[in-house]
Amino acid sequence: MTGTSLRKAKKKRDEAEVDPRFAPVVAAFANDRRVGRKKMFSSNAVLTVNGRIFAMVVKGKLVVKLPKERTDQLVRDGDGKYFDPGHGRLMKEWVAVPSGRSHWVQLSREAYRFVKGVRQ
Repeated sequence: MTGTSLRKAKKKRDEAEVDPRFAPVVAAFANDRRVGRKKMFSSNAVLTVNGRIFAMVVKGKLVVKLPKERTDQLVRDGDGKYFDPGHGRLMKEWVAVPSGRSHWVQLSREAYRFVKGVRQ
């Protein structure tokens, strides 16, 4: 198999492994060269902008990074919960949203704009 064939096979396998609920999110950013994909938190459905994570699927929930006020609002409205990466400390700017609670593509676009604009 050639290098090109291997890359195509890997891309096809990675696309097949994406949670079907997250596929529209991945598709929404498919043409943005600043958006990349990687694996983290046992998920292969992690999207980054300029190398920083803005959206991912963890345990079947969309997890996005948003301003604290927006995260607080989603939690208050019952649309999500503060994200716990597994060590018991809830993250103030990360919200985990179950399927069907809120529009995943819209929230991912909000997260993209927020993370893209954050200067470190």
